[in-house]
Amino acid sequence: MTFTLGRRKALALPLATLAAPLAAPRIARAAETEITVHYAQPFIYKDSYDAIMAEFAKREPGIKVNFINTPNYEEGAQLLLRQAGTGQLPDLSYQGFNRLRVFAERGIAQDLTPLLREEGDPAKAGYTPNMLALGQFGGIQAGLAYAASNPVTYYNADLVRRAGGDPDNFPKDWNGVLELAGKIHRLGDGIEGMWYTWNGDDWMFSALLFGAGGRMLTPDERDVAFGGPEGLNALRLIDRMVKEGGMPNLTAAAARQAFGAGKLGMIFQTTALVRGTVAAAGENFTLRTTEMPVIDAQKGRLPTGGAAGMLTAKDPAKRAAAWKFLRFSTSPEGQAMMVKNTGYLPCNQIAIDDPQYLAAFYKANPLFVPAVRQIPISVPWYAFPGSNSVRVTQTMVDNIARVVEQKATPEQVLPDMVAEVRRLLPRKG
Repeated sequence: MTFTLGRRKALALPLATLAAPLAAPRIARAAETEITVHYAQPFIYKDSYDAIMAEFAKREPGIKVNFINTPNYEEGAQLLLRQAGTGQLPDLSYQGFNRLRVFAERGIAQDLTPLLREEGDPAKAGYTPNMLALGQFGGIQAGLAYAASNPVTYYNADLVRRAGGDPDNFPKDWNGVLELAGKIHRLGDGIEGMWYTWNGDDWMFSALLFGAGGRMLTPDERDVAFGGPEGLNALRLIDRMVKEGGMPNLTAAAARQAFGAGKLGMIFQTTALVRGTVAAAGENFTLRTTEMPVIDAQKGRLPTGGAAGMLTAKDPAKRAAAWKFLRFSTSPEGQAMMVKNTGYLPCNQIAIDDPQYLAAFYKANPLFVPAVRQIPISVPWYAFPGSNSVRVTQTMVDNIARVVEQKATPEQVLPDMVAEVRRLLPRKG
């Protein structure tokens, strides 16, 4: 785990003590409030939080912010669950949308509804019902959405052209994508056709499942719902990516490095990585982005990823300070800084609608636009119920790995994945 301290550092005690006899009479100053703020995925988020903290420090000089971070959402959730048992929680944590539920159900996340009501109509501050719904679990407003995303297609226009494709008319369905990826793979010289983000968590698997018109659990959440044709079609598509699209078995970091080096034709991942992918590609090739295909053109949907700020501070002064930081980070100003430093979608309607915030940015940065066009088919990232939600995610990833590694067929993997997830679900009635 890495730690990032706030901008101001305390003066060394010996120096202060030495100067004391000669010092002028002290002028009363307001006590500084220090808060700890946790967030995940610094390789995506760090620049946005640093920009927001710098501006926040100018507006709130009496509040010192100490950042701590974790490599991903899963480790962030596990960290806070451990800290909750030892009384060492941070004052504010930005958790993945699919992890808020466990904190709401355990009484760790504080209900933000009273704080929002104290400030008037939330919609007038840019928090529309749809935006608020991203952070509602367990009957409370467990968090305020900070960043939203959906999966998009990134492709190397130069490799597409070399393989006989048209960069201006990228395939809109998976059959066309796999055919083109296969052609790129056959260019040789160490070039791979494609890579789909399958490891890490269940988000990108849910993109295929939802894209086929499926769902994770039954409406009453008593049983698994991905054991039918939709789940099988999702796994079969991953199998085809390997066999037809030339998808190598790489870690996410290695795949992104290969893509930036011009050795990978296309990569399917969160729109949050646009900024980082632009930097990685540099002058190596012409980078393009477009919408991600869905298996079922009529029923297909895509999951909304991202994070929401969750208040955990118990001390009144720290709680008030943490709320101020959360409000600023999700304000129109904060959201504009977040978008420009990442690739995520804004979670404040004013930032979206008011031209002074993002209109000119999107016009000048077309690589960010496909995610905006996919908003109409985006649905919430599913949050599994119960205390085993992180284990459920890992179980799904482990089973998908068997397909990617070609150790088992989709038909063999799906029943195992269903049985293992079913065993981890909370028992009801």
